[in-house]
Amino acid sequence: QVQLVESGGGLVEAGESLRLSCAASGRMFSINAMDWYRQAPGKQRELVAVITRGGSTNYADSVKGRFTISRDQGKNTVYLQMNNLKPEDTAVYYCHTLSGGRHFWGQGTQVTVSS
Repeated sequence: QVQLVESGGGLVEAGESLRLSCAASGRMFSINAMDWYRQAPGKQRELVAVITRGGSTNYADSVKGRFTISRDQGKNTVYLQMNNLKPEDTAVYYCHTLSGGRHFWGQGTQVTVSS
């Protein structure tokens, strides 16, 4: 079992920044990568950023150059630094990982960007 707890969401104006955190606990040894997804009202959940155990990262085209995923292995925490936020970034952001063939999700944190 893996437990994921997100924090750091909020209401900001366009152009501002937020940093999301995802604290992981449980069977961490079986995790190869951790991701951030987001889901806007009426839309499908989409992958935003990935960081592998080796530290490689990948991003959705819509956030490249603005978002940065990173991790602190000592704290078992993954971060999503979001700069130059846009109204279209408004969504619930979820931390996710795959372990032992099972998907684990956090409870989600709301990010709202006003224009």
